[in-house]
This record gives sequence, structure tokens and C-alpha cells, in this order.
Amino acid sequence: MTIAITPEIERSERQLETDFVYLPVNRYAGLITVVAAICLFAALVLGLESAPPAEVEMAGFATSLAERTESQQFNARKAAAAINNTVLQPGGEFSFNRAVRSWSLDRGYVKAPVSYDGELIRAYGGGVCQTSTTLYNAALLAGLTILERHPHEFAPHYVPPGRDAAVAQYDVDLRFRNPYKYPVRIVVDASGDKLEARVMGAKKPDNAIAIETERLATVVPRRLTRIASNDPIGPKRRYLRNPGAYGRRVVSYRCYSRDGSTVRREMLGDDSYQAMNRVVQVSDD
Repeated sequence: MTIAITPEIERSERQLETDFVYLPVNRYAGLITVVAAICLFAALVLGLESAPPAEVEMAGFATSLAERTESQQFNARKAAAAINNTVLQPGGEFSFNRAVRSWSLDRGYVKAPVSYDGELIRAYGGGVCQTSTTLYNAALLAGLTILERHPHEFAPHYVPPGRDAAVAQYDVDLRFRNPYKYPVRIVVDASGDKLEARVMGAKKPDNAIAIETERLATVVPRRLTRIASNDPIGPKRRYLRNPGAYGRRVVSYRCYSRDGSTVRREMLGDDSYQAMNRVVQVSDD
């Protein structure tokens, strides 16, 4: 017996196939949509949790490179790059010497003027102390706990006396600790004639912080002329080898205040700096 396939039967068979294929999908379409929405929400939540927290500038400090030599500027910038973006976890400690490592020829540093025994000589890494000093002041103003800091023998010109931080390999270091319950990040940048250090964190310190210094004594340097000429009569040319510097004794404090009232005063150091003699070299013209 032969059954004729009419157009109506053929359309009914095609509709049955369509219903068979797509009916399960249509039945669970609402559930799939809900599951997809839940997954998307979970991904957004996890993404927010893993994203880095917002940062604010807790404190910053800048010094000028304008009067420094090109070699001193080079070394200061190189040391700044070595410590830039260092992150300290809660309770974490920072060591300038460990972060910068050796400022020697094999590390790419150059010879630059440094003060030695009252005169300026050229040595590898001259200028690095300006980076440590700039960072020290930013750390002070951010409320970080200072563990180790040393003054220079002679007061540097780029920061007030009592605010410097000398470093030398391997036993003269600048060290401090993060006392907060959140990480802090050190940002050091040298652009143009400005060297700037900033401490970034989740929020600013609860108290306003300022540094105060008291000058206890001043020593005036004496004039010293070095003669380096074999002809006492002929024309002479004078070279300023060292401009000299006053000797100082200063006491420094870190002051915490809230609503205009001092809540704590922390002594930072009682520092004495030698007077640096003015050195003028006289040579044959």
C-alpha cells in the first residue's frame, strides 16, 4: 500500500523535527540565562577583589638637582630608578643599600664629586646620597618608622641641616619600616632638575606630620688658599675647588598634630656638622 506524502504531512514532519531539536534548549533557556548572570556577577566580584586598591599620596618631598654636576645627577637618577615602585607590606622593612646594591662601575655608576676630609674628590656613586636624603624626608612625613639614619660629616647644600641621610657601602644605611596595616609603595622620580620621592598608600596618616629643627651652634669656615704655582710672579688663574660650608649643630624633631594641636613630638637626632673650608687653587695661567 502506498501512502502519498502531501504537503501538509511534510510540513508536520519538519515541525516535529524542529520541536525535537530545539525543545530542550527552549525549556532550559531561562535557567541558562540565570546561571550565566550568576557567573558574570561572580566574575565581577572576584575581579574587584583582585584589583589593586586605590592609592593616595601619603607624603612627598623633593630636592633640586639644578646645582649638581652632570655626573652627580646621573648617579642620583640611577639610584632613584633602582628603588622606584618598591612595595612594603605591613611591618615590612626597607634598606636603601640592599635595594640599590653597589653603586660601583660594574653597576653602571660614574665618578662624581663627593666630600672627603673637607675637600671634594671624585668617587663612584657621588650624588647617591641626595636620593637617600630625599627618600628619608618623604618617609618621615609619611609616618614611617625610621630604623637607621646617619648624618653627613659636612652639611649638604640640597637640604636643611638635620634632614640629610648619608649612605655608604656597606655599613652606613638608611632603613625604615612600614607601621601601617596596609602596603605602602615608594615612588622616586627624577625629571628635569627635580628629584622627588613619594610614599603611596591606602590613606593619608591620621595626624599631620611636620619636621622641626633647632639650631644650637654655628661654626664659620676659615678661608684656605692652596698655592700650586712654580712662578711667584707670572699671571695666575684661580679655581674654586670647594665653596665651603658653615658648621652646624642642630636637633631635629618629628611632630604629629591633630586639629592644630601637637599630640606627639619625636626626637630624630642631635647632629653636628664640621665647617668645610673654602678651597681656592691658584695655578699658572
